[in-house]
Amino acid sequence: MNILCISKYASPPNYSKMPARLFILAKEFIKLGHKTTLITSDSNHFAIFPDTNIIHNFEIVGEVPLCWIKTKKYTKTASLNRILSWFDFERKLFKLDLKKIDKPDVVIVSSLSIFTIIYGYFLKKKYNSFLVFEIRDIWPLTMTEEGGFSKWHPLVLLIGFIEKFGYKNSDLVVGTMPKLDLHIKNILGYEKAFHCSPLGFNPDSYTEELGDNNNPFDNLFPKNKIIVGYAGSMGITNELEPFIETIKLLQDNINIHFMLVGSGDLRVKFEKELENYSNVLFLPRIAQDEVKYFLEKCDILYLSTKDSNVWEYGQSMNKVVEYMLASKPIIASYTGYPSMINESNCGQFVKTSKIEDLKKAILEIVNLSIEDRNKLGGNGKKWIHENRQYSKLAQEYIYKIIELRNKNA
Repeated sequence: MNILCISKYASPPNYSKMPARLFILAKEFIKLGHKTTLITSDSNHFAIFPDTNIIHNFEIVGEVPLCWIKTKKYTKTASLNRILSWFDFERKLFKLDLKKIDKPDVVIVSSLSIFTIIYGYFLKKKYNSFLVFEIRDIWPLTMTEEGGFSKWHPLVLLIGFIEKFGYKNSDLVVGTMPKLDLHIKNILGYEKAFHCSPLGFNPDSYTEELGDNNNPFDNLFPKNKIIVGYAGSMGITNELEPFIETIKLLQDNINIHFMLVGSGDLRVKFEKELENYSNVLFLPRIAQDEVKYFLEKCDILYLSTKDSNVWEYGQSMNKVVEYMLASKPIIASYTGYPSMINESNCGQFVKTSKIEDLKKAILEIVNLSIEDRNKLGGNGKKWIHENRQYSKLAQEYIYKIIELRNKNA
């Protein structure tokens, strides 16, 4: 098959330290024998593209033919300029010289920007292509649940219309979250062909053996303590308040120390709250390729999400993948549809707002023997290697497309 993948944020590895999921999938599709082209943009705050006056830039990166489109830049993720950047990308998609792209048998449109499904539908009608609508964030639900937007906001209404249009007119909806099909049924009123293709990992990025001899965090971690670590943003949607309160409750436990790394709107507030507590240390935000070194030095890893209807359909977070690859027990303050951690038996979920439950969960794992703690963390690493390698996810993705194309033929 000739496959055309389109996503505004699918940065290739030559312009980003961490190649985007869709770029990795495109590379795997090629390995499976399918000619695959990727269209993306240069407007991504996780990547740095060269400055150019050329709008449509064609190149081949790691055997993947791609076109990156020069698009309006923005600095804040929650801003009007980000939305305007979406529209700029869509406008320039329609100006693309399609003679430079092989006629696609399959078009995969991956959000964000959700508006790209309009261009995908245009290609479907023009070439009779099989159209895949891929959802990585549920918009506009995320806007109303976590962004504070009214359900009657004009942008929410517009995106809601586009979302429904995409579900209705695609041949297959793919979601990174396992229960997105329930949301689709709520929107359409009927079931739609669905496939879950979650976030995964490329083992080539995890070939380096970590150890005490090359870990830059060696001198920052206290010795002879059980380290509970958190790596990530510290903002409103991360709901770290119960974790902060639990740190206070455990200040007299001399065996436990907490380490937090990252940045965010609430970091200064949390540091101020804990400035007189000796059982916690905040580290500055670190580069993505340094996260694995931080996780390696921890004994237990923590993550949290805000209570939100978004999580009713499950999660597929890079953080969970990275935590499991680190082979550490995981405690997650999370009230949504459970997956991964429970499936692999590598930790436990606790209610987001229950401080006593979080304290109990931490102490349960702290009180395990080193062997049992290592086994618990090892369960996660074993499971993620068996179920989330991108080579496996790409193969499952292709099988689903072929199955439906044959069924509809």
